[in-house]
Amino acid sequence: MNEHEWQEVIGTIGMFGLVIGVVITTICQVAASRRAKARLARESEYRSIAEESVAAQQRLEQRLAEIGGQLSELRSRTDAIETVLKDVE
Repeated sequence: MNEHEWQEVIGTIGMFGLVIGVVITTICQVAASRRAKARLARESEYRSIAEESVAAQQRLEQRLAEIGGQLSELRSRTDAIETVLKDVE
């Protein structure tokens, strides 16, 4: 092999190395971009689930307050009935 052939071999190896480096870098960047998009989608889904659970909890608290009011009203009525029954005896 003469000097020219060695230069061609070294140049070819260098070009392959450069192409492989560019391809690997591109693949890594595309994969990172896809992971970021998937993470954002997953976070938005978690956010919507959290918002739904907060709304459901607020509805439950409102319903519990209504039930508590009804229970206190029922308790006062029961007390009134007891006093009437004691008066009748």
